[in-house]
Amino acid sequence: MHAIPLDYDTLRLIWWLLLGILLIGFAIADGFDLGVGTLLPAVARTDAERRLTLNVIGPVWEGNQVWLITGGGAIFAAFPILYAVSFSGFYLAMFLILVALILRPVGFKFRSKVENPTWRAVWDWALFVGGFVPALVFGVAMGNVVVGVPFHFDDGLRVIYEGNLFGLLMPFQLVCGLVSVTMLAAHGAGMLVLKTDGPVAVRAGKLGALAAFAAAVLFVLAGVWMALGVDGYRVTSGLDLTGASNPALKQVAHASWMASYQAMPWTWIFPVLGVAGMLLSGVLLLRGKGGRAFLASSLGIASIILTEGLAVFPFLLPSSSDPNHGLTLWDASSSHTTLFIMLIAVVLLLPIVLLYTAWVYRVLRGKVGADSIGQNPNAY
Repeated sequence: MHAIPLDYDTLRLIWWLLLGILLIGFAIADGFDLGVGTLLPAVARTDAERRLTLNVIGPVWEGNQVWLITGGGAIFAAFPILYAVSFSGFYLAMFLILVALILRPVGFKFRSKVENPTWRAVWDWALFVGGFVPALVFGVAMGNVVVGVPFHFDDGLRVIYEGNLFGLLMPFQLVCGLVSVTMLAAHGAGMLVLKTDGPVAVRAGKLGALAAFAAAVLFVLAGVWMALGVDGYRVTSGLDLTGASNPALKQVAHASWMASYQAMPWTWIFPVLGVAGMLLSGVLLLRGKGGRAFLASSLGIASIILTEGLAVFPFLLPSSSDPNHGLTLWDASSSHTTLFIMLIAVVLLLPIVLLYTAWVYRVLRGKVGADSIGQNPNAY
């Protein structure tokens, strides 16, 4: 059998990067769908305006959600221990997200089946819940990664989780949740300004600008809070970069999460770009530049996610109850062979997915108007 040309530690690092790319892809692609759902009750006040808003995301939201499914599959295959711990510890939170996401396809399909204002209003609020709740809970989950999650392993490496749903909803985590909601709302507003005209675009520009400015302020608040008021972790010994995965073999001590930024000053570019991207998005939304605002918010979202990823590196999920059992990319991954085979699949398939996605958006380019909705029997 031929040797695998990439070292085990290199493959682990590559898959950490790929996981980050998938998370960013989901936040940018499906994030504007969630943002539009969150803004729906505020930007659309008549049935015609609501239909217009929904048809901006109606043709693409299913494809965008593939990023979420792919990310979950990547965690399952590349970091199975992380999958086991997070899906057991965050079970109720995951269930809440699942219920909210189920409301989206049902809302899209059922809303216009009956020409009854009450019927349509119920599904409009369901679509709002389907946008707001996942955006909030995903942000709260990212906040819990910073704080640490109360879990440990027994002698047989079985996961023991000691927390509950309400323990995940502490003040710092809720601030992170609001960062997520506001930045995705601004992102969705950029798409609405780009794809619509009239009152919907005007309201989306104003509300999206407020959301973008709020996201920048909340992101700075969360960063200062993390630096001054949240204990971080660092590995002090026992971490084998090329050994078999066993998260219970290392020693971990409390430390500042700012250590990565102190050791590598160039990484400050990411929090700076996170703030700048959201502020620029807000300014562009006020000027009615939807496409540019969308690109600016995409930059802000990617930079905010990278800011946290670099801060907690090499941890994937720290443990607050037994820090020694926190999961890192070096001790929570699949085997060397599995990571390599999956990498080949990604190299072959990801370009196809990206090309197809680009083609779809090219075909669907242009404004969504009342005339186009009226002429299309498949419109929502």
